[in-house]
Amino acid sequence: MKKVFICIWLILAIFCLIYGILVRMTGSGTPFFMVWLATGVLFLLFAILVWTDLWSRFPTAIHILFGIAVIAFLALFFILEGRILSGFHEKGRENLNYIIVLGAQVREDGPSPVLAYRLERALDYLKENPETACIVSGGQGYNEPCTEAEAMAAYLMERGIPEERIIQEKEATTTKQNIRYSMTFMEPGSSVGIVTNNFHVYRSLRIAEDQGLDDFCGIAAGSRRFYLPNNMYREFFALGKYYLAKILPI
Repeated sequence: MKKVFICIWLILAIFCLIYGILVRMTGSGTPFFMVWLATGVLFLLFAILVWTDLWSRFPTAIHILFGIAVIAFLALFFILEGRILSGFHEKGRENLNYIIVLGAQVREDGPSPVLAYRLERALDYLKENPETACIVSGGQGYNEPCTEAEAMAAYLMERGIPEERIIQEKEATTTKQNIRYSMTFMEPGSSVGIVTNNFHVYRSLRIAEDQGLDDFCGIAAGSRRFYLPNNMYREFFALGKYYLAKILPI
């Protein structure tokens, strides 16, 4: 049993460390790769504790508390990940009054891959529903050459969407602000589609509900398979933070 636990911890540690390094090397655009590295180091520490028999020297109460903590974390992890997965195939509805494209990182050479997926999904929807207006929402980060809204509008116009169908919201820096600020451009009672990547749909819809939208739906864009574990893991913490803030408002 000891060897089994050591192998499990080592395999998990190696996966997390290698994946975190690869995410960093390929330029994901966020420092979340450090969480993978920290998780890998934690698993490695567990392997060392078991291998050196230090773990067996801890009191039984510590073993029990650790087991409870692991079970509780895994239960929470699978519950939240299940909710995240529930938004993966949201297709929206036809002939919505507006769609809101949530911003993401813009680089010197254009939208990041995450944002490009959102824009391509929005482009498809706008071509299929010519009466729908598009709100592109996103301000300018410290490492971005322009506002996300400006970059998104340019991307859509270059691909044939008329400028008069595009509304730019240039101030938002969070999903909550994306939706709240975009609402100021919409007629009351309008139907709205939230366009974002599949892993981000569930939380975005919960935030839209919190902001008072009534007639809304999600429109899921794709995402790169390589980054999906990173995005799902990151979204787990983001969704946990969202629920914690509802319990303990800060």
